[in-house]
Amino acid sequence: MTPEQGIVLGVAGFLGGAVNSVAGGGSLISFPALLAVGYPGVTANMTNTVALWPGYVGSSVAYRHEIEGQRSRALVLSATCVLGGLAGSVLLLTTPASVFKQAVPWLILLACALFALQPLATRALQKRRSQSKEHRSTGLHLGVFFGAVYGAYFGAGLGIVLLAMLALAIPDSLQKLNGLKQVLSVVINSVALVAYGVFGPVAWTAVAVMAVASLAGGRLGGGFARRLSPILLRVVVLGFGVTVGCILLARQ
Repeated sequence: MTPEQGIVLGVAGFLGGAVNSVAGGGSLISFPALLAVGYPGVTANMTNTVALWPGYVGSSVAYRHEIEGQRSRALVLSATCVLGGLAGSVLLLTTPASVFKQAVPWLILLACALFALQPLATRALQKRRSQSKEHRSTGLHLGVFFGAVYGAYFGAGLGIVLLAMLALAIPDSLQKLNGLKQVLSVVINSVALVAYGVFGPVAWTAVAVMAVASLAGGRLGGGFARRLSPILLRVVVLGFGVTVGCILLARQ
């Protein structure tokens, strides 16, 4: 890694950590940065997953009060997340690089769409939640399972997918469901981290740079990002993600 590449990845990690601490969507910055410095798609994706893992752990710790009293929920759904995370990890490890390369622009644009619709989805789920009945239905577990598959395979937008699945089935405050979502995200990313760390082409030098920068971004940059207009922050992240997705599509 050249000093210039290290600077690019460090800045991307810092910004990604700051954005994740406020609105989520940091992968829409960090993943394209790995592509920009020359890492192949599969390597960039696995490296991004491993590099952002400390951020997920930090977020779950921040929500520790909201997680209290949800032990049974977390344990039951974590088992489903482990299975989904394994399936998604195996899928990425066995997918030909050429196939993943073709899918990357569409995955980025899908993540952008999820990120753009997040505020609308949150408001809709708040209204629906009071009409729902908590249950451990097959539908809930299937939704969480496929969310975990997606999260391990690509990752960007995982939190939005999980929160939607949880809120549709569990009548509880959005803050508590957000805390539960953080725990499940850690489980999914932990499974992917082990799988990619052992079997995948992870760029560990890039991980070292981005993990430290992401933690710093979450702690230091997060305070600055919170002072920005949420709409402006969302527009900037979306603009960056859509631009990258369209450029990659044009190159195919």
